[in-house]
Parts: sequence; C-alpha cells; structure tokens
Amino acid sequence: MDFDLSKPQKLLKDTARQFLARECNVRRLIETDGDPLWSAIADQGWTGLIVPEEYGGLGTGIVELAVVAEEMGRACLPGPYLSNVFATALIRAAGSVEQQARWLPRIAAGELKATVAILEATASWDLDAIRSPLTVGRWPLTESSANGQQPTANRKLFVGDASVADLILCVTRSNDGLAVVAAPALSIERMPSMDETRKLYEVTFDRLSGDVLPGGRDAVRSAIDVATVALCAEMVGGMQWVLDTTVEYAKTRQQFGRPIGSFQAVQHQCADMLLLTESARSATYYAAWALTENDPAAPLAVSMAKAYCSDACREVGNRGVQVHGGIGFTWEHDLQLYYKRAKSSEILFGDASFHRERIASLVVDELPHVASRIETSPDHQTVRA
Repeated sequence: MDFDLSKPQKLLKDTARQFLARECNVRRLIETDGDPLWSAIADQGWTGLIVPEEYGGLGTGIVELAVVAEEMGRACLPGPYLSNVFATALIRAAGSVEQQARWLPRIAAGELKATVAILEATASWDLDAIRSPLTVGRWPLTESSANGQQPTANRKLFVGDASVADLILCVTRSNDGLAVVAAPALSIERMPSMDETRKLYEVTFDRLSGDVLPGGRDAVRSAIDVATVALCAEMVGGMQWVLDTTVEYAKTRQQFGRPIGSFQAVQHQCADMLLLTESARSATYYAAWALTENDPAAPLAVSMAKAYCSDACREVGNRGVQVHGGIGFTWEHDLQLYYKRAKSSEILFGDASFHRERIASLVVDELPHVASRIETSPDHQTVRA
C-alpha cells in the first residue's frame, strides 16, 4: 500500500511550485482588479483539472486538484481559481449534457470564469438556510422595494470574485427543494474583508429565472465537498509556508547572543506547527482520494478534513506570529497575508463547529445501518463496519 503521491502527481506538484514561485507576486496581484495570471494558469491546464476530457479538460481526479491547490496556498495566490473550481464542480454535478458542453470547454480553456452565489443574510452554509425563491419574470414589488430599496430575497452575500465572473450560478429555493440557475446580476458591490487575497461581493439579481440546471440539493452538496477539499489543500499549503518561514526565522533571529531556535519553548512551537500541518495534509488527501473513488465515506472524510484544517490553520498562524514577534503582524512581512487568508479560510464552506455537527449527523444517519449489520451477523457479536 502506497500512501505517497504518484510520480505524475509529484511532477505536477513540482511544476506548480516552480511556476508560482516565478510568477506569483502576492502584493502586486491583490492590487489588480482582474487576474493577470489567469491566461498562464489556463495554459498550464489547471482550469481544466476536473473537467472531463471530452469537454477539453484534463479529466484528472480530486487528488491532482488538491496537489495544485496546495501549491497555490503555499504561494498565497490571489484570484478567482477557487471560485471557478466551485462553479466547475457544480456544473459537472448539476448541469445537463447541453449545459456542460456549452460551459465546460470554455472554462477548461480559461475563456470563461464562473462563480457560485449561495450565502444569504444568515451567512450559513446549511443548505436549509437558502431562501431565495426560483421565480418567473421579475421580482414582485414589496414594501421595501416600493420605497426605492432592493428586496432582500434576491440578494446574495460573500460571493467570491463576482466582479470578474462571466457566469454566476445562483443556488435558490424551488418547490422541489433546491435549484441552481445561471442568473443575470443586477448589481455587484464589493464587500469589506480582512483577507485582501479573496475578494467578496454582494450580488443583487433582477430575477432568478434564467438557465436552470437540472441538478438539485445532492448536486450542490457534492460541489461544495469538492471545493472544500480544494480549500483544505490551500490551507495545508499556507500552513507549510508559515512553518518553513518560521523555522528559517528561528535559525537566524538572535536573542541573548544565540538563535531563538535554540530555546526549547520556540522548538516546541515549531514542533506543534509541524504536527498540525502534517495531520491536516493527511486528512485532506484522504478526503480527496475518497471523493475521487466515490467512497461512501467521502462526505464524512471531507467534513473531518475541514474541521481539522480550520482549527489547525489558525493555530499554525498564531504560533508563527508568536515566534516572529512584532515583525509577524506588520504590513512589511508576508506572514500577515497568510494569517488573514487562514482566518477567511477557517469559515469558508463552514467552520469547524459546522462540520463537527455535520459529522455527528452523518454518524447518526449511519447507526441504523450498523445496527442492521449487527443483527445479521452470525454470532451477533462482531460488527463489520
């Protein structure tokens, strides 16, 4: 049994690291409205990693996506890549054959950027919290809209990279549960965020009756799981950068005539960071493998990875700042960019508490199946999970 990456995956990882080390200038990129690297990223084939070959993509698995996402996290790459991955996964899960043939080849070629509008005023990742209704025609006038204000039902919040997206997929409430619709945006306004590398927007829709994708709740949940694993891989890459940078700093920073890395208290901090990073990496790649193999335990693995990474990424950032001291939270040092990215990633697609509740729900749902296997066991004593 081999737990390591394959040779092609290692080659992909090395290629991504070299490309991003050469091309990714975080501070320059966060000051631009567009994404100067998008064409180069598309030329690498990364926009088509999870796009099937028949639609012009590479048709690789989620593990390869995690490999590239980890290196992007290590470089703290700004831009719409994660939003585009979320939308791509949603089109694959919810779109018809005609819709996939229309959008996926352009996404794979880097000609079309897409994002997903899902969160509303509650900012909850619980799909039951979605209330925006699928409508026919324009939104009906309400008391608030009659006074010149936009009705709240057609408003989505914290939409990633909406200003540069050519396609916005909005998750709405329908009579049958959830529906996904490619809806035209009436207005797009920037929302404040502590993380300059991820730009969030408030999007108001004139109507939610555009091109409806046939997939429903299960498709949305599946796409969120794919995007969550990509985010976890980004977080692992960020943790690795913080760890490497902190260890190097501890070797060179002098206090009392000796490197601070010689003090046991600092060594303990670095050892804890290593443990958190490696554990997060193991959980993330297991979840990526489970999704690739359509393992029944994949949803559980995804939530376990996100719950752990949310806490671990924050803790690694905390310890990195502590070892660096005052320089660690100043604008001049890049560590503050990684820490802000860790804080935004902590809650994106649900924080640790949200995913622990999901884990509990998934385990409870599985209990009747476990009980039935116990009852059918010949000796009624051995549980075969």
